[in-house]
Amino acid sequence: MGFLKGKKILIIGISSVRSISFGIAKSLYRQKAELGFVCQNEKISQKIKILADSMKPSVVLSCDVSNDENIKKLFIDLKQVWKKFDGLVHAISYCPKEYLNGDFVKNVTRKGFNISHEISSYSFLALVKECRKMLNSSSSLLTLSYLGAQRVVPNYNLMGLAKASLEANVRYMSYSLGKDNIRVNAISSGPIRTISSYKIKNFNKIQNYSNLSSFLKNSITSENIGNTASFLLSDLSLGITGSVIYVDNGFNISSINSLL
Repeated sequence: MGFLKGKKILIIGISSVRSISFGIAKSLYRQKAELGFVCQNEKISQKIKILADSMKPSVVLSCDVSNDENIKKLFIDLKQVWKKFDGLVHAISYCPKEYLNGDFVKNVTRKGFNISHEISSYSFLALVKECRKMLNSSSSLLTLSYLGAQRVVPNYNLMGLAKASLEANVRYMSYSLGKDNIRVNAISSGPIRTISSYKIKNFNKIQNYSNLSSFLKNSITSENIGNTASFLLSDLSLGITGSVIYVDNGFNISSINSLL
């Protein structure tokens, strides 16, 4: 084990031990990656310093990704620790709770649409625009999506549009960065209980339906996502870019037949 030894990987968006990104961090650490964490604000950063102490992060910083000056400062600060690095995990998504439930057309607003896309999709591009020159050749960039980007999931609503934008972002970024030998991919996870998932009405029903309809009957965990992330961030995946990798026990290709 240790196929990420020598790799410096920045994880952006970690907020608690229940975050999918925390599971990713643990898997990356097991594979000997050197880690850096970026949190939304200083309060969360202080909490993560304690929670992630066993992973010996090289740096724990904070950044408001809705502010370009904050993003610039993030990488100025990071340069004090890493001149170059090898991978980035974008684990940021946000949609105000009032847009996650009820009638999609009735509830959507211009403000909600813009903020959901800005934080959930544009932030990935904005971060990479700023750190592009810090990325080593053969670097790997990774973000997190969900099936609601491709298919209607009740109550996912506006977040589905934002995730669809994020997946398109992956494809266009992979095209643009390919000339620099930099890969860009996404993991589309099955439903996992996180702080964010509790904002979605009837999330337990969505998770139960997914488990019943999936080909494999083990519930998806952040460890599953972490192991796939480790592969995608390593040189083992040098031929993969512009892809959305489903880690959902086969649910994305299942149909009603799987319930019969």
